[in-house]
Amino acid sequence: MVTYFVVLGVANGVWLARIPAVKQELHLSDGALGLALLAAPAGLVVAAPIASRIAHRAGSRRLTMVAGLLVVLGLLALGLASSRAALMAALFAFGLSSGLVDVGMNSQAVLVERAAGRPLMTSFHATFSIGGLAGALLGGAFAWAGAGLLVNFTAASIPLACGAALAGRWLLPDKDGNGADPHPAPPPAGAVPADGTPADPAVPTPAAPKPAARASMMPALLLMALLATCALLGEGAADGWSAVYLRDNLGAPAGLAALAYAGFCIAMAVGRLTGDRLAARFGPVTVLRCCGLTAAVGLTGALVAGDAAGAIAGFAIFGAGLSCTFPLLLSAAGRSDPARPSRGIATVAGLGYVGMLTGPVLIGGLASAFGLTAALLVPVLLALAICAGAGLARQRR
Repeated sequence: MVTYFVVLGVANGVWLARIPAVKQELHLSDGALGLALLAAPAGLVVAAPIASRIAHRAGSRRLTMVAGLLVVLGLLALGLASSRAALMAALFAFGLSSGLVDVGMNSQAVLVERAAGRPLMTSFHATFSIGGLAGALLGGAFAWAGAGLLVNFTAASIPLACGAALAGRWLLPDKDGNGADPHPAPPPAGAVPADGTPADPAVPTPAAPKPAARASMMPALLLMALLATCALLGEGAADGWSAVYLRDNLGAPAGLAALAYAGFCIAMAVGRLTGDRLAARFGPVTVLRCCGLTAAVGLTGALVAGDAAGAIAGFAIFGAGLSCTFPLLLSAAGRSDPARPSRGIATVAGLGYVGMLTGPVLIGGLASAFGLTAALLVPVLLALAICAGAGLARQRR
């Protein structure tokens, strides 16, 4: 199942590395490119509720297998786009397939956590971050060699498609084609099964949540979704504005300014690699609370630093703080309804993607009105909100 996290990460990394080439080939202005790029997160937002229904009916295993191949096809479609309209359509399809596989593979990760009896979600997300870094390096290498977009995306898609096709055999079954659980709970004590054999009254019966119980979960899920929005808005702010802050506010050269986002990404990958061990030792609530506080301290340090080195270190600490927030919230959402982990994941991820969609735009609008330093205080406050709401990730029996 790790393969699907890597596939999605590499596909994203390759695409992000070739955005400048897309802008040049399609002769897009900065504004036109920014508008086109909104199509991908829009697809992510649309995909979340659709993925929940598909996973409930067909199972997260089938959803992950099919959507993993659709992501690869979406990457190829980006290489074939010959106009801004075609690019936006391809980006929407790429975002839609990415959202589908995201819900599916995270639902599978919850099943693996349940089987293993220990936290594993942040490690899975670490492989996504590592895949993104590998994809960016691959795309950069093709760009340096002067290769065309279609050549680059095709070369990346072939091994990704093979990996996605082969990895499906190791996914865990959770639902059959009719949505029935392949491992149903034992019948209630005293009930007589269809074969006439009395049930053992000594065997405890795990009951699936009733509709009323599921309805009572919604407030907690919505609050977790708001925290996920805070986390992904912070990631979007670092994606779009960390290098701009160093270049425009601190006067750093372009090459040095780019190190702010690189440090953010590396720290996020390292943080996710260690997150599961910390969650197993201290509990997800403590880790989530510390992560929110660390992110707030890191970004504050970047904003008060008077030089590029201090700002780069601050953005790296900001990435380390945000690293485990979204995975831990997804894990908690998946545990909220053991019978349908995809439901909670889709709710939290779907609203979380709204933060990814609106974050860079919100920071840009506030920066125009109040300055970039003041605008970047918003992710600081949102990180503190994550710290305050960390109790939502508490494991419930």
